[in-house]
Amino acid sequence: MNKQSFIKGTIILLTAGILNRLLGFIPRIALPRIIGPEGVGIYQLGYPFFIVLVTLITGGIPLAIAKMVAEAEGAGQTARSQQILRVSLILTLTLGTIFMGISLWLAPWITQVILPDERVYYTFVSMTPMMIIIAVSAVYRGYFQGKQNMVPSASSSIIETVVRIVCMLWFAHLLMPKGLAFGAAGAMLGTAVGELLGMFVLLWQYSKEQQRLPNMTPPVQSITGQSSVDTPSKRSLLSRLLGIALPVTGGRMVGSLSYLLESIITARSLALAGIATAAATAQYGALQGMIIPLLLLPGAITMSLAVALVPSLSEAAARNDRPLIHKRMNQALRLAMVTGAPFAVIMYVLAEPLCLLLYDNADIAGMLQLMAPFALFLYVQAPLQAALQALDRPGKALINTLIGACIKLGLILYLSSNPEFGIHGAVIAIIVNSITVTLLHSISVSRMIGFRFKWLDYVKTLAVMLMMGAGLLYSYLHLPFTERPWLQFICAAGVSVILYTAAVFATRLVTARDLSRMPVFGKWFLRF
Repeated sequence: MNKQSFIKGTIILLTAGILNRLLGFIPRIALPRIIGPEGVGIYQLGYPFFIVLVTLITGGIPLAIAKMVAEAEGAGQTARSQQILRVSLILTLTLGTIFMGISLWLAPWITQVILPDERVYYTFVSMTPMMIIIAVSAVYRGYFQGKQNMVPSASSSIIETVVRIVCMLWFAHLLMPKGLAFGAAGAMLGTAVGELLGMFVLLWQYSKEQQRLPNMTPPVQSITGQSSVDTPSKRSLLSRLLGIALPVTGGRMVGSLSYLLESIITARSLALAGIATAAATAQYGALQGMIIPLLLLPGAITMSLAVALVPSLSEAAARNDRPLIHKRMNQALRLAMVTGAPFAVIMYVLAEPLCLLLYDNADIAGMLQLMAPFALFLYVQAPLQAALQALDRPGKALINTLIGACIKLGLILYLSSNPEFGIHGAVIAIIVNSITVTLLHSISVSRMIGFRFKWLDYVKTLAVMLMMGAGLLYSYLHLPFTERPWLQFICAAGVSVILYTAAVFATRLVTARDLSRMPVFGKWFLRF
């Protein structure tokens, strides 16, 4: 077993996460060009239902497995780790098989009655085999993480992403001549193939580990031939597994159900506003499959900050070191703003050319321009939620998220059913949700630890953003590359980012000392 330190393991997972986020954006750009916004909408309408089912099947099981395996390995009980793996596989395979069978049986009713577009049927059927695949993969990922070996999880996720991208686009292209419904189903089949290859990588890694086990020191045997360490019964292991997994599953179900209800209510509300089913599906596909992923692109950075923040705050909280907790919180929030701000500026000022370059569709630029200024709330939200989890207040984070979800769904129903708003009603609801949840998280953190936000940093960030926006607009309008829009966009964005970086260092939002803490490159910055 290749055991890594906590820091090294975290860096491996974060690197894989950022790479997967960047790679995952390729089909976001290419798929709309193959099946169009309406086809993307068909694909997206089936996905929230799938997320709910996967959450029911796996939920908090990987976390529970990782915790239990880590405890077993710490006690030198390798046999117990294997038993945890077997019990978990039986549980998830049983659940996966049951839900896959129910989904196939009820597929016609679900797609005709619950989901707002019956063309989702083929996509829905195509995704059902993934329930078993993901169930198996989740168990093995939890097992390896419990052994503090992050390489299998990282390598399998990267291979899964690469294969998914290729197969997703290829299958969509092959099936598109049969119609939009088949094109979207082809994209889902490609996703299933990617998940299958990712699972095979995990199984291969596990097989390699098992081959090395005979060379390891076996457990001490008693005279009767039994292990000297008492092995718990399968029933007790299952009880412990469920005891850890069920609360986590409940928390994740809130987000999954919110996502499902959002897709259904948005499409139904647009129908009430007099928008035809095909047009409503296309608008929803553009919002969830094109605009939202673009806004969440910097999320790979902010989520990395959030993951790194949890152990740091937990350690400081264990020592009751309030000043260090406040210091880490301010650092995380400042870096989340600074890294997310330039993306927000570019998406607001150059929304139309950006949508035209990426999606060959300038009609959706209005949604992006409306949401971009409020994207900072999303970027800051991740560290705040991580702080609540690190300080043993996950229930508070759940309540805040639930309140935001209720407000969002209510606003979607009220605004999107109004012809004056249409799809922009859903956009406004998502904006209000992000602001509400972020503010509630902020209030919770502030009350819990007496945390005071450094408002001067926020004022500096806003000033730097305005400066960057002005430079970006001026550069784009005056650069001599009007015959090559992609070059005009890249050069204008490059000039504005250089201006932004200079202003960030001038206002000391980021210092050389901050950069010196970066892994690998930190020593280079420390010289200056």
